[in-house]
Amino acid sequence: MSAFELTSEAPSSGAAQPTPLERAFYARDTLEIARELLGCRLVVERDGERLVGRITETEGYLGFADTACHSSHGRTPRTEVMFGPPGYAYVYLIYGIHDMLNLVVGPEDDPCAVLIRAIEPLEGEATMIAHRRGKKGRELANGPGKLTQALGITKARFNRHDVCLGDGLWVEPGEPIDDADVVTGPRIGIDYAEPEHRDAPWRFLVKRRKTGRA
Repeated sequence: MSAFELTSEAPSSGAAQPTPLERAFYARDTLEIARELLGCRLVVERDGERLVGRITETEGYLGFADTACHSSHGRTPRTEVMFGPPGYAYVYLIYGIHDMLNLVVGPEDDPCAVLIRAIEPLEGEATMIAHRRGKKGRELANGPGKLTQALGITKARFNRHDVCLGDGLWVEPGEPIDDADVVTGPRIGIDYAEPEHRDAPWRFLVKRRKTGRA
């Protein structure tokens, strides 16, 4: 992972303090960010509890040039947040059921985003299991709708949320993932896109461990 300064410093002792990735991390190439988010820690804090997951799967969406991207059809009330600035959450509802968490990336007016597709629980796993009504193991958060349910991420709560503030929802640095442990391939659920975009290897996935987790 590239080296980026944090927006705040972690204390030497006591309770964990937010150390969100700074906005400069998000103001870069979409696919580089999608790859470098693997291994980072996705954090939700509510009522004094931290729910933390290691990001294990992402997809990049490349704005106007990508027919799989919502913003490829132009600026609308739904996609307004994608036009910048970077470092904000774009949360939308699919099938009227599942909330999907995207992070806005790239320069302003170049409406790109990275979809967070899966996490591995690190903190607050019991609460995540409760949110998922008893689902655990690989079924806990191995899909974009599953992870938002596990973490309590909803459109109503977090759409247009600034993830660089370290308040409510943010991303922290984590353990870098070696290239040998990363698989790339086509994105999922974009049959409507043009073939060159439907087949592009813009999905990034940490290889599954022998324990059964991603």
